[in-house]
Amino acid sequence: MLMSTEEVAVEETLINLDGVYRESNIQQILDDLDRELVGLVPVKTRIREIASLLLIARLREQSGLSTEGPTLHMCFTGRPGTGKTTVAIRMGKILHHLHYVRKGHLVVATRDDLVGQYVGHTAPKTKEIVKKAMGGVLFIDEAYYLYRPDNERDYGQEAIEMLLQVMENQRDDLVVILAGYKERMDTFFQSNPGFRSRIAHHIEFPDYTLDELMAIAELILRRQMYSFDAESRNAFAEYLSLRVQQPYFANARSVRNAIDRAKLRQAGRLVRHGGVVPREELARIDADDIRQSRVFQGGIDS
Repeated sequence: MLMSTEEVAVEETLINLDGVYRESNIQQILDDLDRELVGLVPVKTRIREIASLLLIARLREQSGLSTEGPTLHMCFTGRPGTGKTTVAIRMGKILHHLHYVRKGHLVVATRDDLVGQYVGHTAPKTKEIVKKAMGGVLFIDEAYYLYRPDNERDYGQEAIEMLLQVMENQRDDLVVILAGYKERMDTFFQSNPGFRSRIAHHIEFPDYTLDELMAIAELILRRQMYSFDAESRNAFAEYLSLRVQQPYFANARSVRNAIDRAKLRQAGRLVRHGGVVPREELARIDADDIRQSRVFQGGIDS
């Protein structure tokens, strides 16, 4: 049966989204993110939405439907240890697989990497970092420290102006992600509206719940071939309930630090006791290895 001209045109413009999605390898990247990070469901959902938006934008461009490319610069807000850097790494891979950037690598920078201490020092420092990040993602942690209005001799404003220019003129080959505490980033954007106007995606990273922190601890231990027993697991849960109430709690980072200290105590305990021990004792974290923490004595852990 012969098809009409209109039917032929419709058939010729059909796009196999499933096939394009598989070829982009985005699902593998998202699966890796799920394995690396516990929880963070709102963040992962938003990353999937952005990935879908970028995929469709690329298909629209290839189909002659696009009028302008999507804005790619982002802002990640949340406390330390909530997975912002890990998500930034995966976002770089997504951008690379969809051909928005040439390389997809991540360069992490802070104020010290961008701002000089004397006249003429800031421009070459900022240019060097931008050069390293070109073709990928520039992740600026605690970005609000770039702006110090109380110091007339501060050179942060020069770095800010250079970054704004790069974000506008080099947006086809560099994505900038600003990161930091939400309240401070809000203040930073109020003082620097040029940044806000160039950022399309604001993603908030929530603190982990106690159950999620325990899941992170178990994940870290499995990867390092250690384990809790029932008593030490309860002790670590108690440790976390105390630690989250202390200042400078850093979510997964604090969990990792606590496990490192427990491993240190375990090693010291085994060597002090000496003798012959079963192989499984080399992997088991004891409750005393955890309860020696300063948190249980009213002190403060890092």
